[in-house]
Amino acid sequence: MGHAHRIPAVLVAAVSVSLSLGGVAAPAQAQSFTFAVQQEPTAIDPHFHHTAPNNQVARNLFDTLIHTDATLQPRPGLAESWRLIDDKTWEFTLRAGVTWHDGTPFTADDVLFTFQRVPNVQNSPGSFALFTRGKTVTRVDDRTIRITTAAPYPLMLNDIANVAIISRRHAQNATTEDFNAGRAAIGTGPFRFTRFVPGDRLELAANPNYWGPKPQWQTVTVRLIRNNPARVAALLSGQVDVIDHVPTADIEKLRGTRGLTVVQLPSNYIVFLSLDSNRDITPFVRDNEGRPLMPNPLRDQRVRRALSLAINRPAIVERIMDGAAVAAGQLVQQGFLGHDPELRPDPLNLARARELLAQAGYPNGFQITLHSPNDRYVNDARIAESIAQMFTRAGIRTTLTTYTRNVFFSRATSGGELGTPEYSIYLTAFPASTGEALSPLVATLASYNPAVGLGTNNRGRYSNVRLDARLALAGRTLDDNERGRILREAQRIVANDVALIPLHFQVNTWAHKATLEISGRADEQLFATDVRQRN
Repeated sequence: MGHAHRIPAVLVAAVSVSLSLGGVAAPAQAQSFTFAVQQEPTAIDPHFHHTAPNNQVARNLFDTLIHTDATLQPRPGLAESWRLIDDKTWEFTLRAGVTWHDGTPFTADDVLFTFQRVPNVQNSPGSFALFTRGKTVTRVDDRTIRITTAAPYPLMLNDIANVAIISRRHAQNATTEDFNAGRAAIGTGPFRFTRFVPGDRLELAANPNYWGPKPQWQTVTVRLIRNNPARVAALLSGQVDVIDHVPTADIEKLRGTRGLTVVQLPSNYIVFLSLDSNRDITPFVRDNEGRPLMPNPLRDQRVRRALSLAINRPAIVERIMDGAAVAAGQLVQQGFLGHDPELRPDPLNLARARELLAQAGYPNGFQITLHSPNDRYVNDARIAESIAQMFTRAGIRTTLTTYTRNVFFSRATSGGELGTPEYSIYLTAFPASTGEALSPLVATLASYNPAVGLGTNNRGRYSNVRLDARLALAGRTLDDNERGRILREAQRIVANDVALIPLHFQVNTWAHKATLEISGRADEQLFATDVRQRN
């Protein structure tokens, strides 16, 4: 997997190549394509929740200034070229002749409106402000914008590749519900909104005026089939053309089925446990008599390390994930800038875990409730169940509570007292969507400061001034080698402090009819333009 886009290449990026969202598509044909997904989008609003199911849908309807390829390397999008004017100012030339789905022209005003809206979306459980923070957008003319930062910022292209551009005309004062109903879902992407039936399906139609290669499919149906056996059965019976999140236990069976193909790619998603290491009393940790514990044991690094040492990661990878995962000891895999080859996953060591608990003052352990989604990540509830058993073996009696992802993330974000995060320890995941360690570190572990887009997914409210200083320095360091060194330092701070507990990296798996070709992506997404008829 490649590194993020590099500054020297940016300086010569005055190119105007037309690329589709997922690659070069064949000419439009009168054909339909049906994609069965395990997880539906929580909204059509492309700024509501930074999560793969939402982004997957958004990129079919909306464009970004910068596109990314399968390994997250930046490519021209609505911006056909760009240049650095100085080390704090980027100038982007917008693509000529682009129109919204209703035929109105796309201009620089739409970009300015988009950047103003992103940090102000109501009730967002995972804000895109992470990607717009610290950026001032100005209009030069209809086809030119400039983005300035207070200091040199190396991840400009990677950041704005995550921000879908919306129409000022159609989205002015629009709510997320206006997008879900289609009233505001007017984009510049290769497909147009037809119908969204939450819990059932999303229907799209080809945009005949798309600026890039014309979509091959006249209509696209995205069907929600949460049940794993039912999703596999729909593919085997020919009801659908492609399925995602192939159940790990069915991978080999589908590989051996005539007329079907299985595609796998390493994921940029790190699955981990987030910990409430901030509050003096945390709601789901109690002593063995059921009384609240003060101080909160999760504030003690020895307790956090004990929890990590209680986990048998190889067993999770082999027995629950059927090998479709890689045990993790940090936030990014090999090949991503900031990966530290010396950071290994904690080995299972129950004796050491009990010793650390005793040193921290809990020789007899305590009680804890682990929370997890049951329909978001591959085998998420099964993983959480096994971890609860592992914690219990180490002397921490653990109860598991799971929710559907909509309920889970809402409560994780603001289900506690006075709208604070609810859980004490929970299973979640986050992607390295910029191709390096900076974005997941900033989102999940920077001291919580939503006003400037820091710690947007830091629901445990972890805070470490040394880490914050490293992240601030990395964020203004243009030299890749130096930035990589700083990010490795940051990763070591996180690992030494057990700021979170890494579990594993997912492996993305799709299965499809052999008459098709698909281009999988590291970010777990599959766009309709990634699917083509086999020649």
